[in-house]
Amino acid sequence: MNQELFTVNNLWIMVATILVFIMHLGFAALEAGLTRAKNTVNILFKNTIIPALGLITYAFIGFNLMYPGEAFSGGFFGLSGLGLSLPEGWDSAAYNEGYTFFTDFIFQAMFAATAATIVSGAVAERIKLGPFIFFSLLYVGICYPIVGMWKWGGGFLDAMATPFYDFAGSTIVHSVGGWGAVIGAYLLGPRIGKYKDGKMNAIPGHNIPLATFGVFLLWFGWFGFNGGSVLSADPGAVSLVFVTTALAAAAGAFGALLASYLKFKAYDITMVLNGILAGLVSITAGADLMSPTESVIIGFIGGTLVVFGVVFFDKIKIDDPVGAISVHLVCGIWGTLAVGIFGDLAGGAQILSQLIGIGAIGAFCVLFSFLVFFILKKTTGIRVDEQEEVEGLDINEHGMHAYPDFATKE
Repeated sequence: MNQELFTVNNLWIMVATILVFIMHLGFAALEAGLTRAKNTVNILFKNTIIPALGLITYAFIGFNLMYPGEAFSGGFFGLSGLGLSLPEGWDSAAYNEGYTFFTDFIFQAMFAATAATIVSGAVAERIKLGPFIFFSLLYVGICYPIVGMWKWGGGFLDAMATPFYDFAGSTIVHSVGGWGAVIGAYLLGPRIGKYKDGKMNAIPGHNIPLATFGVFLLWFGWFGFNGGSVLSADPGAVSLVFVTTALAAAAGAFGALLASYLKFKAYDITMVLNGILAGLVSITAGADLMSPTESVIIGFIGGTLVVFGVVFFDKIKIDDPVGAISVHLVCGIWGTLAVGIFGDLAGGAQILSQLIGIGAIGAFCVLFSFLVFFILKKTTGIRVDEQEEVEGLDINEHGMHAYPDFATKE
């Protein structure tokens, strides 16, 4: 490979890294917009500290857990050391034909922090900040890298006769976050007033324009999330991934629009916003394998599923203020299964492999999340007291308001 091509490939992955990084601002804006004004500082604090802590934790141990080297091929666990040790040829094609060692690390680190950010939305407005930060450290530093190694690090899911396939992380990133989210929301319990006298009471977000801004930032960043996962600047592959990503998001919007209108007889912007994200999550596992038509079908089904997911979790009284579980868990599972139904790998053997991957990763994440949250619940506690929740986390956890010049009802 000539130096010019290597430089172009490496540069594209660094640009994609920047796009994935800006998704954290998207998550912050979406989560803040869909929750109440009295908790805005708390939401923004969590979404600021997660990528900061995530980067450090992933550098210290996570990267070496996720990519432990050929000695652990086909295994369940491996650790090649602590910290970032430069391998021979780290800055040239001797390390990898598409990128340098440092580019590899920083691109993967951005993905790692995303998994914990997903959990933040589902536990919003009632979780203690300290325990949440502790959980996030363990989830980014240990849980995510271990399951990521199973496929992307050459572990047992990659070594199966028909390898499990997850191009950019419908399961390895989004469902990992979704499993942590559903366990956290379950053990925390619903927000005060959410479910009363057998009825579900909607608790509307305080800033829909901010939420909309967040979703478009996420859609923008997803071109790096999926496009960068090609791991080169290959013109055909990257352009296909851009098209399937965009079409799935657009179809997800229409799927959610149709399903929510038929269900609620209203044009619900929050459902359409989550429909866009549902389409994006759904295509992420197979964005490089699908035709434009198949990506539309996958995205549309994802957008439909997210509406029924929100309704289902409300029925079983799992309070998810932003719909993170429906978007990232439900559609992460759907998108991973879609690899075996549509595209270049479709077939019964691939469906079975996808189910094995979904089940194994799901079981590990549920066990890990439950143990951490349950131990925290029984020791430090994970939920703020009733008065703090009613008054708002901003004034009680941070001693400030997001909007000090405006009177708010809550």
